[in-house]
Amino acid sequence: MELREKILSLIETNSRIDLKDLAVTLGVTEAEVANEMAAMEEERVICGYHTLIDWEKTSIEKVNALIEVRVTPQRGRGFDSVAERIYNYPEVSAVYLISGGYDLLVTLEGKTLREAAQFVSDKLSTLDSVLSTKTNFILKKYKDHGTVIAKPKEDERMLVSL
Repeated sequence: MELREKILSLIETNSRIDLKDLAVTLGVTEAEVANEMAAMEEERVICGYHTLIDWEKTSIEKVNALIEVRVTPQRGRGFDSVAERIYNYPEVSAVYLISGGYDLLVTLEGKTLREAAQFVSDKLSTLDSVLSTKTNFILKKYKDHGTVIAKPKEDERMLVSL
C-alpha cells in the first residue's frame, strides 16, 4: 500500500491524529506526512475534516431529512447542473447521484420538520428540472460515518452456572 493510501486509511477513522503519531505509525518523517497531506488537500483528495456529534445529547434541536429527487437531466451536462443548483443551498448537507427510482439523494438539515418541509416545497420542488420528490425524516441515528451512536442495550440476564 502506498503512503497516500496508508495516510487516508488512518485519518479516515481519526482525523485528529497528530502528525507526529501518524509519522511514527507509518515509519516516515513528519515532513513527508505533512507534504503528502497538503498535496492531497490541494488535489481535493482530502475534501475536509469533520466532527461527528450526537445532537440528541445537546439542547440544540435539529431535523435531518433524506430527500429523493427525480429530475430531468440537462442536455450536455446530465445531472451535474441540477445537482450543483441543489448543493448550493446552505440547508443542503450532501447531494448524491443514485440508482433506482430516483436520481438524486439530498440530505438536509433544518431546525424543525416544518422548516425542512418548507425547503422542499418552496425551493427544491420549484426547480424546473425537478419532476418529483420524496422526503424521509431521520428519526434516530444508530450508526453514522462508521461510528455507533446508539448505546447498545446491556444484557440484563443473570449468569447461571451449573
